Amino acid sequence: MRPATPLICAFIDVHKERFGVAPICRALAAHGIQIAPRTYWAQLSAGPSRRALWDAAITEILAGIYERGPDGWRPPESLYGSVKMWAYLQRQGIPAAKCTVERIMRANQWRGATRARTIRTTVTDPAASRAPDLVRRQFTAARPDQLWVADFTYVPLACGFGYTAFVIDAFAGLIPGWECSLSKRAAFVESAIRQAAGFRARQGRPLAGGTIHHSDAGSQYTAVHFTETLQLAGLQPSIGTVGDAYDNALAETTIGLYKTECARDGSPFQARPLTTLADLEGATSAWVHWYNTARLMHRLGRRPPAEAEAGYYADRQAAQPT
Repeated sequence: MRPATPLICAFIDVHKERFGVAPICRALAAHGIQIAPRTYWAQLSAGPSRRALWDAAITEILAGIYERGPDGWRPPESLYGSVKMWAYLQRQGIPAAKCTVERIMRANQWRGATRARTIRTTVTDPAASRAPDLVRRQFTAARPDQLWVADFTYVPLACGFGYTAFVIDAFAGLIPGWECSLSKRAAFVESAIRQAAGFRARQGRPLAGGTIHHSDAGSQYTAVHFTETLQLAGLQPSIGTVGDAYDNALAETTIGLYKTECARDGSPFQARPLTTLADLEGATSAWVHWYNTARLMHRLGRRPPAEAEAGYYADRQAAQPT
């Protein structure tokens, strides 16, 4: 006699009030499914299995992340797909298997955020002189503050558009500076540069010169005053080639994450619909903090950017002779 499976027992549970357990077992046996009534009752009295209890616990944890609460809010980790969610649970000390997380998420139709196509917002000024391309698509760095990349994007507001500029460190992808504005004038991308330089100074690691600042050939980044701002901050200007889809790929990748995780309707970083500049600044500030200190990055071994930078400096200090 074959042992009862949860699926067969569930079938009997559904129909036993109408037909009775014994008649159902006889009908199943006639179709080649052998199960005795006493086997069903034994299975019923045995209680849930260890796996069922573990699945229920993991499901409860994931439901608290992916399902909206009474106030409609979800934590930022609801943006994760199954692989990052598994890594997140591991970092929280929850030893769930990756296949378990995938299976439960699939059964409950929980999915991470997917990125949409990014629309370019910068417009080239053909009359402006441009700095040389010092990067040539090599968006990697051996240390923090070796290479910064910059770009900005538009964000739909309830009435009109806002714009957000970013400065991104290529070593770990950390965002040291950003700025929001209601216009595309060069002043707001200059403010992002000053914020980034100030952030490093507050960390006790002011720019020592030699940091490359790479951007596309938008008019904001080729303006004379912007170039002066770079020089005052101790940055070397670098500008990608015109019409090249990969001239600033790292910045565009980060902006794609920002648009998907922060600027999209229903984002966990939006307390209310984005209506004013203050709303945009509040959502962006919350996202940048989470991105820098908590968001798991595949290329960093599923660590946040700030943790990767801290690891670099810890390793460097450990390597120095006493």
